[in-house]
Amino acid sequence: MLYTTIFWICFSLWIYALSVLKRAKLAGFYFIVGSIGLFATCIFLFQDYLVWLFSAVLCRSLRPIGLFTGLFSTVNDNLLILKRPLETLYVYLDFECSGVIETTAFFGLIMFYPLYTRKERSFLALTGIAYIYFANFFRILLIVGVLQMGGSTWFYFVHSILGRLFFYVLIITLYYNVFTRSHIVQKYLQRLEPGATLA
Repeated sequence: MLYTTIFWICFSLWIYALSVLKRAKLAGFYFIVGSIGLFATCIFLFQDYLVWLFSAVLCRSLRPIGLFTGLFSTVNDNLLILKRPLETLYVYLDFECSGVIETTAFFGLIMFYPLYTRKERSFLALTGIAYIYFANFFRILLIVGVLQMGGSTWFYFVHSILGRLFFYVLIITLYYNVFTRSHIVQKYLQRLEPGATLA
């Protein structure tokens, strides 16, 4: 109850801060405060549901591959079972594996990014969420493949190092293309001064 009360107080302050920053036309601060606030709101209000949803969709998407290859089987909506000659491995698709943090962080950033129109932000939010989902999908396949070949001794390396490196290279590529490419700067310059180009 205490945490809920604190959240709603913070949420009210966040809405008020956004209205002040928008009236003051402080786009940079509006972007920062808006993005952080939306990310925190999504995590606080929807974390349990989003983890269940993302894990269930991921697990059900992996199920046909497991059946076709015989590398693993799925149980419920959050568990992969890998049977090897001398051991059985259980891979739980929990909060960390679901991609919820990365998805909500991207969603918060794109929804307040000032250089895109509302329509562009909506389109990029949907395509970005799909991109993060598939990046995570292939990360889980990478983890499962290495574990099936090498066994449990490879778990730390493939989950904490190789899998994360693979996943975050893809995420950085997404962020580069959405937030920092030169065409965005070009677009901004043209809004300030029609006909302007980068030197």
